[in-house]
Amino acid sequence: MGKILVIGAGGVGSVAVHKMAQLQAAGRDTFAHIVLASRTVAKCEAIAQSVKERTGVTIETHALDADDVPATVALINQVAPDLVCNLALPYQDLAIMDACLETGVHYMDTANYEPRDEAKFEYHWQWAYHDRFKEAGIMALLGSGFDPGVTSVFAAYLKKHYLDRIDTLDILDCNGGDHGQHFATNFNPEINIREVTAPARHWENGEWVETPALSHKQTFDFEGVGEKNMYLMYHEEIESLKTHIPEIQRIRFWMTFGDAYLTHLEVLQNVGMTRIDPVIYEGKEIIPLQFLKAVLPEPASLGETTKGKTNIGDIATGIAKDGSEKTYYINNICDHEAAYAETGNQAVSYTTGVPAMIGAALILDGVWSGEGVFNMEQMDPDPFMEMLNQHGLPWQVKELDGPLDF
Repeated sequence: MGKILVIGAGGVGSVAVHKMAQLQAAGRDTFAHIVLASRTVAKCEAIAQSVKERTGVTIETHALDADDVPATVALINQVAPDLVCNLALPYQDLAIMDACLETGVHYMDTANYEPRDEAKFEYHWQWAYHDRFKEAGIMALLGSGFDPGVTSVFAAYLKKHYLDRIDTLDILDCNGGDHGQHFATNFNPEINIREVTAPARHWENGEWVETPALSHKQTFDFEGVGEKNMYLMYHEEIESLKTHIPEIQRIRFWMTFGDAYLTHLEVLQNVGMTRIDPVIYEGKEIIPLQFLKAVLPEPASLGETTKGKTNIGDIATGIAKDGSEKTYYINNICDHEAAYAETGNQAVSYTTGVPAMIGAALILDGVWSGEGVFNMEQMDPDPFMEMLNQHGLPWQVKELDGPLDF
């Protein structure tokens, strides 16, 4: 029997515990006891009510400030989980990892650590914990979301079954959903805007290539969505994939944005609302981006109105098992309305919350194990890929005529 402590009661946390409860309701004891904690306990209670209504499963809820390591340690000791699933803000990763080290409990998350005062997305802070987790005999699994997460496993799956060597890898993230708002983000506004406005970086020929944010645009025809403009960005799985699949010569990450979103974002940047340094307002210190987050629609509230699909996947070119050069496209298409009907959340939360559940299940069932800190592509991809098909994120592999020519 498995006991899990989930920290974070946003859309991703909601999807994850709904999916965990579905397994429990189906008679599997992987998630025999589910505990949900967040700074705002009312959010936990609302999710618990939805879970109860949809699955009949009761989950335990607690209030927790995950920045407070002693408080997190106390809750872990009280709950005695087998795994802590961190679905809170990336700023809190290290604090929660510290609490897991102190209590000797396995850890996993969906996004890499970043400091509050700098838009810097790197794994080195968490990789530095490897020896301590190894000495403690516990596992930390990083990035069990979609991107990073599924996209990393996609690459490992192609490497295992289709390509002896991957030379180029393009990760394409398309959200074709329409929520009807003038301007809103489909996940935490603060994290989303920090990512989008940061300089773009990609890995090529053994070095980082940096370009201005949103300066490289291409058009791609996404199945289920249609033609969309996508922009070169930096994303954390580039760092881990170039480390763990070191033969890759070039890795790029692309994300789609609509013109209206980019126009609003440009105006907000121009007037200083995306700043992450403090300003004084009426004698108090505030962070403009945090204030903007407070007035924008809560992403978890967008599910009811969002229509359309997401399409996220990898295009990899390399040497196939027969010795020829081939290009494969592996992807998932997820429907916003179907995701909402099942869990009460839109597809962006769904595509992250389902992989979080799967990663947690594989750890609790002992299918994925280890001592130290690991990224998704270091694990055997097959059981994860099988569970994607079983739990709402089916995928497909197609051979393309050649690599992306831009």
